[in-house]
Amino acid sequence: MAEKQPASNAAELSVTELSSALKRTVEDRFGYVRVRGEISGYRGPHSSGHVYFALKDQGAKIDAVMWKGVFGKLRVRPEEGMEVIATGKVTTYPGKSSYQIIVETIEPAGVGALMALLEERKRKLGAEGLFDDARKQLLPYLPAVIGVITSPTGAVIRDILHRIADRFPLRVIVWPVRVQGETSAAEVARAIEGFNALPEGGPIPRPDVIIVARGGGSLEDLWGFNDEIVVRAAAASMAPLVSAVGHETDWTLIDHAADVRAPTPTAAAEMCVPVRSELLGRIGDLARRHMGAMARMLEQRRSGLRGLVRALPAGEDVVAIPRQRLDRSTERLSASLEAGLKARHIRLERASRRLIGQSPQARMARAEQRLLGLGARLEQSRKVAANLRHHRLDAVAIRLTAALASRASLARQRNTADAAKIAVLGSRLSTALINVVHRRRARFDSFGQLLGTLGYRNVLARGFALVRGPDGAPLRSVSEVGAGARLEIEFADGRTGAIAERPAPGAPTIRARTTKPTRADPARSQGSLF
Repeated sequence: MAEKQPASNAAELSVTELSSALKRTVEDRFGYVRVRGEISGYRGPHSSGHVYFALKDQGAKIDAVMWKGVFGKLRVRPEEGMEVIATGKVTTYPGKSSYQIIVETIEPAGVGALMALLEERKRKLGAEGLFDDARKQLLPYLPAVIGVITSPTGAVIRDILHRIADRFPLRVIVWPVRVQGETSAAEVARAIEGFNALPEGGPIPRPDVIIVARGGGSLEDLWGFNDEIVVRAAAASMAPLVSAVGHETDWTLIDHAADVRAPTPTAAAEMCVPVRSELLGRIGDLARRHMGAMARMLEQRRSGLRGLVRALPAGEDVVAIPRQRLDRSTERLSASLEAGLKARHIRLERASRRLIGQSPQARMARAEQRLLGLGARLEQSRKVAANLRHHRLDAVAIRLTAALASRASLARQRNTADAAKIAVLGSRLSTALINVVHRRRARFDSFGQLLGTLGYRNVLARGFALVRGPDGAPLRSVSEVGAGARLEIEFADGRTGAIAERPAPGAPTIRARTTKPTRADPARSQGSLF
């Protein structure tokens, strides 16, 4: 018998209770922490909007979760392999018995990380051809509408509007966006796409040139203009796009994708419109030069015309030779008309003869002759076909008569053979019937002798009797006989009736009644025996 183990004094805990205790311990011990590590396993937002990834270094790895609301407010979006500093709360996940960090803020691990990410993104987009000079457009010389994408409250929009008003006043459409923060990249990209989607002749016309402007700032402040969606929207813009983000020394990825990069927002306004006063002066100078050139050209044409007039011969001399040509042409024309009329007359006669040959009467006559010939050929063909069919029918009749005679002879032969077979079979059947009758009769006689040998009448002849009940069935036991029952007793020479009596215990006494004996029915007795 196994020795019973002593019970432990430790309290029993369910799995849920243990997991909850561990969760409280971890959360109370660590609380909020800042963790530096490399993002691993990042696949973008889940269908629910939450983000799941891991932070790792050379020696360890921890799961990280970022909720949908926190992810939407990030200024710098996480990417695979990016080194970051994450701030959040350490907790456990009982469903997997693992611990994780709930990230609330995330930032690159220094400017070096942002620069590395910027260079990597620049190489990626450059490999796709978004920065090629071949796809960049030229700015229109004098646009009718300028679209500006910038913050509506900053000094940038005032500088741009003031510079455009000073140089050449025209229509400016401002699309207000946030130029810094977590939603700035998406707003700038939607603004570029919105300007390009405007109809050319609509109430708000599509701009002839678009300016994306922002003042200077740090790399983190300008990071929204390095976002991939902003770069792709700038590269896909149908209208020429001018990038004026930051100061002259500030470079962002939208500067490479834009058609023109301006060092400052004011310089962008100067690039888009000329100076109106200079343009008017240039137009006036060109107008004066145009009028002088026209006057000089007219004077030159007038002098040339005078020289040509002096060089022209007299009018009679000019038309003398053409008049002689006209007279000669008139004579040749008359002869040509007569020759042409004769030639046309001859062709008309030839055409009339050909036309007569193609008249309905001639064509009907030729058709009638052709029809008569076809009728004769048809009659001849009918006779030939009839003779050929008669010959074929005669040959078929001869073959049919021979076939019928052959078939009748064959049938007679078959009938004779069948009659002989029937006679032979009849004699064999008579012989077989006689043999069967003899065998059946001999067998019946043997059965009769066997019946006589086994029949109960021989037993009756030796002094025994057969007792039958009221129903005529033989009685084999005394228990089958009731008091006063009518019995029938059969002897070897006849039958007699009796009534059963039971005066005392013991065997019943049978009192015979005096009836005339009857001969037993052999068939009934035989059936009762067997």
